[in-house]
Amino acid sequence: MNDFLEVLVVGLGNGAIYAMLGLGLVVIYRSTGLLNFAQGELAMFSTFIVWTIWNAGVPMWLAIIGGMFGGFLIGILLHQVAVSPLGDPHEKPLAVVIVTIGLFLALNGAAQLIWGTVDKRLPPLFGTGQVTIGGVSIQWQKIGSLLVLAAMVGLFLVLFQRTKVGLAMRAVASNSESAGLCGVPVPRILMLGWGLAAATGTVAGVFTAPQLGLGTNLMQLTLIFGFAAITLGGFDSILGAVVGGMVVGVLSSIVPQYVSAFERMPLAPAFILILAVLLFRPQGLFGSKQVQRV
Repeated sequence: MNDFLEVLVVGLGNGAIYAMLGLGLVVIYRSTGLLNFAQGELAMFSTFIVWTIWNAGVPMWLAIIGGMFGGFLIGILLHQVAVSPLGDPHEKPLAVVIVTIGLFLALNGAAQLIWGTVDKRLPPLFGTGQVTIGGVSIQWQKIGSLLVLAAMVGLFLVLFQRTKVGLAMRAVASNSESAGLCGVPVPRILMLGWGLAAATGTVAGVFTAPQLGLGTNLMQLTLIFGFAAITLGGFDSILGAVVGGMVVGVLSSIVPQYVSAFERMPLAPAFILILAVLLFRPQGLFGSKQVQRV
């Protein structure tokens, strides 16, 4: 029983990371109505910025703030240079998706040129200690990831539900043309959405790097789990990203432990989950169902 609980705790900790990356994907979707396939590489690039600042002797918390600010600026820059020239993303969704795939490759190559291909070491944000509760050992890093996720969710709920900026982002995602006619600065809102998503991804990268090592392939596997999380929870739902991330994290940890067929296929539970949700509830558990007039 204790072994099961320890695996469950590990799954919840990993699920918190998937949810963090999923939050960034939800922010992009809420502001543009599209998915950003470069979200993982943006998180990786920003995490390298965190490592660079920390390696210069700056405390980790300040380095993370610096990395988030750097990621925010990079997200804005990439939107203005690569995405904005395409025009309204709702009119050319395929073109925007292709651009994000191109940004995925560009950011990965740029990171290799700047920081090399040798993995860097980034220490756990909450240390390497652990606490034992009821015979179950829980790492402080796992507890910290859950607390940070809760704080991020609270901030995003306030942003989208209580602020004019959040309302504007939802309006642009729903109908950018109508939002523009109502006075919403659509280009600025889209730019802000990319910046916020990149800053959010930085936090996910900081929690992932101590586990996997900080390299240019840091977030590629995590991105798949992040997509699985928002597919389950709903592309436009903050709560859905959290619930989806937790479910995916737990399944990807527990299933390979007890089903031998999945030991060498850690991604299989996530892909099966994506397929099942798309077949039976395409909008996800908490997503909004789109109704179109014919």
